[in-house]
Amino acid sequence: MNANYIFSLIAVIVLFLLAYLGTEAAGLHVLFGVVIPYTAGIIFVAGFIRKIMNWAYSPVPFSIPSTCGQQKSLPWITPAEIDNPFTKKGVIVRMALEVLFFRSLFRNFRFELKDGSKLSYIWEKWLWLAALAFHWAFLAVVIRHLRFFTEPVPFFVRAVEYLDSFFRVEVVNTVVQIGLPGIFISGIVLLAAVIYLFLRRVFIPQVNYISLASDYFPLFLIMGICISGILMRYFLKTDIVSVKAFTMGLVTFRPAIPQGVGSVFYVHLFFVSVLLAYFPFSKLMHLGGIFMSPTRNLTADTRARRHVNPWNYPVHVHTYQEYEDDFREKMIEAGLPVEKVQ
Repeated sequence: MNANYIFSLIAVIVLFLLAYLGTEAAGLHVLFGVVIPYTAGIIFVAGFIRKIMNWAYSPVPFSIPSTCGQQKSLPWITPAEIDNPFTKKGVIVRMALEVLFFRSLFRNFRFELKDGSKLSYIWEKWLWLAALAFHWAFLAVVIRHLRFFTEPVPFFVRAVEYLDSFFRVEVVNTVVQIGLPGIFISGIVLLAAVIYLFLRRVFIPQVNYISLASDYFPLFLIMGICISGILMRYFLKTDIVSVKAFTMGLVTFRPAIPQGVGSVFYVHLFFVSVLLAYFPFSKLMHLGGIFMSPTRNLTADTRARRHVNPWNYPVHVHTYQEYEDDFREKMIEAGLPVEKVQ
């Protein structure tokens, strides 16, 4: 049994208790509402930039794009323009499909041995669907929350919010009616997707075997963010006006502690802050890493253009002419052919 998820769960529970008791019992609202969010933001920005710069300055000595199709070669052979891109346009299309729709994951298979020796290939469609739902829902949630940090609210934020809450449901005396407040689909989908990804790591033996505590920790952290956000919106009814004033104070560097928002708000904010601070040092950095990966962002044109290792530096080589000058007499004595007799 892989107990790494137990350690991660305990860590998130401890974080919850720190934020809840710190604000509810100790009254540390300034610490959890101002100091920690600013610190987390600085760590996130600095860590993200540092990681990207390290990747940007790492030499790429060879052309090593991952390929899954015919490379362009002879005119009568049809190349795979996306899977084996010869031009920058092909690279852009390939990257767009990968970033937006997880094209490589869509074609992912896992194999199992059945009946002892029969090899069976299984399409990982549910993993692809869950990953796609998770990332798109996360993006929608982030965009929606921009309304708390902007004034006036940009049109695209309003558009995403409208589409996300297209069906507005209200429960009145156990009767479901169309109305207000709106249920944001992205929050529900995000929570369901992250729970599926967690259960997959627990119940699939091969995935469970290779899963570390660092794989479970962000899943539990995102679960905590989703649950606390859902509680504030649909059950505890947090004062949105106070939250908006608080977040605008943060972005304008005039922070003021809001009144009457409850400890769950500080738990939610603390979870988000921990996720931001943890982000640059975790596997979550694939957000920026995918754009810097030479296996994705290079053209597969090695048959048309010679790629020279940039690490190569001028060195003196012992040419054949020099070799023959050194050993000509011995070569003649041994009966070996030489270009010049003398």
